[in-house]
Amino acid sequence: MRYLILSDIHANRQALEAVAEHASGGYDAVACLGDVVGYGADPAFAADWVRANAKWTVRGNHDKASVGLEDIEWFNPAARQATLWTRSQLSADEQDWLRSLPRGPVPVDDFILTHGSPIDEDEYLMGPREASEAAEYLDQQTCFFGHTHLQGGFVVHRNGIRRIARPDFDQEEYAVELEDAWYLLNPGSVGQPRDGDPRAAYAIFDPQHKRLLLRRVLYDIAEAQRRIRAAGLPAILADRLAFGS
Repeated sequence: MRYLILSDIHANRQALEAVAEHASGGYDAVACLGDVVGYGADPAFAADWVRANAKWTVRGNHDKASVGLEDIEWFNPAARQATLWTRSQLSADEQDWLRSLPRGPVPVDDFILTHGSPIDEDEYLMGPREASEAAEYLDQQTCFFGHTHLQGGFVVHRNGIRRIARPDFDQEEYAVELEDAWYLLNPGSVGQPRDGDPRAAYAIFDPQHKRLLLRRVLYDIAEAQRRIRAAGLPAILADRLAFGS
């Protein structure tokens, strides 16, 4: 069984379509780590695609915000404006689906899905300290998380913690061979990468062969930017796509 792991799509239709095409034929089931909507110009498309294709989806903070389950007062002005706009673009059916998404962590077969930390769905796993604390809460050796928009993650051994690399800028794929350790794995962001690489990010997980493929794929950034600007959303949400920041 091979799993397509997606996170932080953020209503970026062009990035999602590129990932779906790039991964086609290489997986058996889809899991989504949340933040399906927010920031981007196609929230209805993203919600409908994930609803139709993902076997498991956990909620992200922008999913909650888009249906009134999260206080947006602490959002930055661009995120707050995008959230209010997103609410106006979603049908009642799409809102009901987003509202129904479960809180992570959610067990799936022999691994775990969560948006943020397995301790708190809204907590960011940014460094070794947070990863070490999170690993203590795992009852499976492999946990997938998103939220940070940073592809890679952490492996926790008895002797310490190390970061997991991502593909270099001239690579499409980086393979991780899983050992007898605890793994906190981030597939990266489909629609809003923030690791300096503007390409859409995703992962393919093969637990039978203990192998993870971290992948990047080019997409039509210019069209995604055009759609954001045409929707009247803050310019920064379009501009940052070109830099992966």
